[in-house]
Amino acid sequence: MALLFVSTAARLPVWQAMFDKAGIPMIAGEAAVTDPAEVTAIACWIPPADLTRYPNLRVVLSVGAGVDHFPPLPEGVALVRTLAPGIEAMVRDWTLMATLMLHRDMPTYLQQASRGLWQSQPVRLASDRRVGIMGMGRIGGLVASSLTALGFEVAGMSRSGRKRAVPIFPADRLDEFLARTDLLICLLPLTEETRGILGRRTFAALPRGAGLVHAGRGPHLDPEALRDALDAGQLSGAILDVTDPEPLPQDHWMWRDPRIVITPHVAAQTDAAEGAAHAIAVMRALQEGAPLPGQVDRALGY
Repeated sequence: MALLFVSTAARLPVWQAMFDKAGIPMIAGEAAVTDPAEVTAIACWIPPADLTRYPNLRVVLSVGAGVDHFPPLPEGVALVRTLAPGIEAMVRDWTLMATLMLHRDMPTYLQQASRGLWQSQPVRLASDRRVGIMGMGRIGGLVASSLTALGFEVAGMSRSGRKRAVPIFPADRLDEFLARTDLLICLLPLTEETRGILGRRTFAALPRGAGLVHAGRGPHLDPEALRDALDAGQLSGAILDVTDPEPLPQDHWMWRDPRIVITPHVAAQTDAAEGAAHAIAVMRALQEGAPLPGQVDRALGY
């Protein structure tokens, strides 16, 4: 029973040391596999092309929090996403930064600075802004509590209906949720239901002049709907950490639009030690026949 590591070389020394200490066999790279039957788990971002090579494979572990890019897996092979506190904290930090940038008109000031223009904008209190978070999982809950502590009026939209310290709207009350949202944050997983959700209908339901913070997945967003909403004044600005495709072509209009700030999918990067610790926990659960931490429900997509 061994884990096949198919990830970045920078992570390898940390993973190897931690797996050696835990006494769990780890194979670094497919070229090092001498007996494919030994491999019971694979840690990767992009899985090997031929998983049928490994007859005893039981788990594929995403080395990040995202799993929507994974293809269908062979029957009986579970998909697990990495659970790491650092991911949650990093996304929380990026989301707070982006929300505060929109709250304090930073896209406008960046545009003015590029022209050497010294001009103030009206300043609003956080308590005068209503934030809406789409996706109230672990990260969404952390973002909600952090923004609430800063004085924002926060609500969430959640498919699960899990109770939080802020008001939660189910998906069938989407329009009501959007109508009370001045700053919209997307932290949703990508599913068939959420693909394209940041489109014309959603933008039209927001109060005029709303802002968008997007750290979900690129295909959530309809870029042309975003451009039309910005041009019409329905949206005042957007800060994006994800796009479709990634990276955006250099000549894409969103790079040049001063109302949009783009970061290159850096809201979080999995800490090597945290990722290895979670992989070890998965391997131990596999050995013991226990529930796999971070296992994905493929029907739900997360």
